Amino acid sequence: MKKWLLAATLILLILGGYVAAGPYLAIHGIAKALEHNDSARLSRYVDFPSVRINLKAQLGDYMVRRAGPEVQSSLFGAVAVGIAGNLAGAGVDTLVTPAGIGALLQGRNVWKRAIGDTASGDTYAAPAPARPLQGARHRYESWSRFTATTYTADGTPMVFVFSRSGLRWQLTDIVLPLRPTPG
Repeated sequence: MKKWLLAATLILLILGGYVAAGPYLAIHGIAKALEHNDSARLSRYVDFPSVRINLKAQLGDYMVRRAGPEVQSSLFGAVAVGIAGNLAGAGVDTLVTPAGIGALLQGRNVWKRAIGDTASGDTYAAPAPARPLQGARHRYESWSRFTATTYTADGTPMVFVFSRSGLRWQLTDIVLPLRPTPG
């Protein structure tokens, strides 16, 4: 009987350790997918529909707040804000997909080669590996929510949110460093 209890305890400890390490494994998986330009592998660690919805909501809210009540109160202003929101949404739809990320990665590789940011310094060498969320501040917010916070050059936080579904962790939201309108 003691053997069964020990085995069950050991299984629970291993399972708990795996769940606790899950966000870090997801960050590592994203880094490897970016390094190898593997958009299929990237989609295992990024919940693209959730990220798209969240980014659209943030950009829409930012545009409405940026426009202000005086612009929104006029018919032309309301139409302009609506069109701008639709254009931003279309841009998010295009970019936040495995193919869109793949295209961005290809451009990143060409740019890194052009500026000499390669693994060996040779223009024809492979680009320097991507290091997403390097130096980020990590924090568990609950059993199923984990954040990695980085800071822009001006100190504004950018938060990457990972959510757990079962035993699997995925990036589900990116809180952009959109500053509120002063005043």
